[in-house]
Amino acid sequence: MRIALLTDAWQPQINGVVTALTALVDELESAGHDVLVIHPGLFVTVPCPTYNEIRLAAAPLPGVARRLQRFVPDAVHIATEGSVGLAGWLYCRLRGWRFTTSFHTRFPEYINARWPLIPVGLGYRVLNVFHRRSVRTMVSTPPMADYLEDRGFARLALWRRGVDTRLFRPVTPATLDLAGPVFMYFGRVAPEKNVEAFLELDLPGSKLVVGDGPARAALERRYPDACFVGMRLGEDLVRHICAADCMVFPSRTDTLGLVLMEAMACGVPVAAYPVTGPKQVVQQHVTGVLDDDLRAAARAAIELDGVAGLAYARANGWAASAAEFASQLAPARRPQLRFDPPALEV
Repeated sequence: MRIALLTDAWQPQINGVVTALTALVDELESAGHDVLVIHPGLFVTVPCPTYNEIRLAAAPLPGVARRLQRFVPDAVHIATEGSVGLAGWLYCRLRGWRFTTSFHTRFPEYINARWPLIPVGLGYRVLNVFHRRSVRTMVSTPPMADYLEDRGFARLALWRRGVDTRLFRPVTPATLDLAGPVFMYFGRVAPEKNVEAFLELDLPGSKLVVGDGPARAALERRYPDACFVGMRLGEDLVRHICAADCMVFPSRTDTLGLVLMEAMACGVPVAAYPVTGPKQVVQQHVTGVLDDDLRAAARAAIELDGVAGLAYARANGWAASAAEFASQLAPARRPQLRFDPPALEV
């Protein structure tokens, strides 16, 4: 199958959406599909407001149109609602092509966290206009589907995410001069991730923050006792994860929390709030602990054996995720209907 994937989240960005889409493309190509990724790096870009490290494509419609015309895809999937995604949306609408979308990020909550005067409900009404034109909108968990359905979204389908167990696995931990136990957050350091809720916790041992983002500098100044090591990638990231006794995930707005699965794949138990995303990933008191009291969750999680998390990760690889994604795609062009007149009865 020739699959066109349009996304505003792509390398060199580092986040859960990019991780998921990169793994998806790798698995689709391994399965024999021909995948065209249309991303901001193909165009002139401008910095995203409040996120200068993220670049958005400027006026990408002509370039998107040319690439889709040349590629002639069997299926079109629009992964994000940014300028590249909107250009693909417009092109498909103008050509009468069908397409699918996916919902990765709760942008209305993120925007409200930065600009409280913009109501969350308004954000979802805008997103619904975008997604309701698709054949189906793929979501990562059943609770996320319920959440969107309550906000008027329709034609929702499940596309579960996987974890790269070839990379994320127990290895020799990074050497860190930190008193134990080590409680770690890793991921984007931004307001919507609620990292300060983790840093405020009264916990024994040490707090470790792995990652970068617009909130990092301010949080480093406010919490000098925490250890911030910045962005880590590949094997270096895995070694830092394995140096932790518990992964603490303070976000209340993530649709899944891929980092939870990555920590579990390294044999590290997790602690999080009982919200959409973690509730689908964490097996309570087995692979982690969910509690509205995040401190209690973290203190209980360090008592768990990480072996159960390894088993969960091995059962949730990217190959199965990619196959589920492919099964949800729709033909870009409607097949011509053949009319066979009914046979005459004699």
